Amino acid sequence: MDKRYIGAITLAPLLIFLFLGGYYLKYLVLVLALFGMYEFYKTSRECDFNPISIVGYILCILYYLAIGDGFNITYQSFLLIGAIFILMIVPVLNTKYNFIDVSLTIMGYLYVAIFFSFIILVNLKQYGNYLVWLIFISSWGCDTLAYYFGRYLGKHKISPKVSPKKTVEGSIGGLIGSIVGCTIFGYVIGGYGVNIPIYHYVIIGVLGGIFGQFGDLVASSIKRYAKVKDYSNLIPGHGGILDRFDSILFVSVIVYYYITIFVGI
Repeated sequence: MDKRYIGAITLAPLLIFLFLGGYYLKYLVLVLALFGMYEFYKTSRECDFNPISIVGYILCILYYLAIGDGFNITYQSFLLIGAIFILMIVPVLNTKYNFIDVSLTIMGYLYVAIFFSFIILVNLKQYGNYLVWLIFISSWGCDTLAYYFGRYLGKHKISPKVSPKKTVEGSIGGLIGSIVGCTIFGYVIGGYGVNIPIYHYVIIGVLGGIFGQFGDLVASSIKRYAKVKDYSNLIPGHGGILDRFDSILFVSVIVYYYITIFVGI
């Protein structure tokens, strides 16, 4: 069996946690975030940097424990500023570390732990048990059609220095996959009392299709700089957590802010 399909089967339990939502989804995402941060810090070390990973992990756990009803963004601000304040002192006390290591420590926390958390924050919103699926439908729809469009029609490279296999045709296919998936999903959940005009789903599909691909390319650019093929071999045929969830990280941010600002929920 193709390793890609084995990897997809490995990820299937995620669907159960999406249905369950609440604390089940929260703590699954926490585990994914911790694994993702480990991969990010491990990849950073391939470039002879030395992020202070234990601080990143502690920040991640404290942040996720605070997420829930009545979540206060002020807490997150104090947590982040306090961590930066302390981390900036570390290179003075221990010259094993420098300001780049401090920056990468915070970057891993923001890029992986915070971006992952938007899955939970969407789930906590009104209709969140439905809307959280948009993150995955957009990303998976984009990935699927991008793969097949690129495989059978791809001729023009979109960013050969970052990801040599990505093509313009594949990118267009990915955008179509995201739009179609989100739009159909919008029609379906409209029948379950989710009163959101359908054009919002189309726009989310467009934005998710665009920025999800940027998320993929961002992850590829980091790997290319570090000269690694995959972040890890945790998922057969897909590499690591960041290899599989790279686009989801960006789409989750897009979905959260779009429904917050433009849908008003």
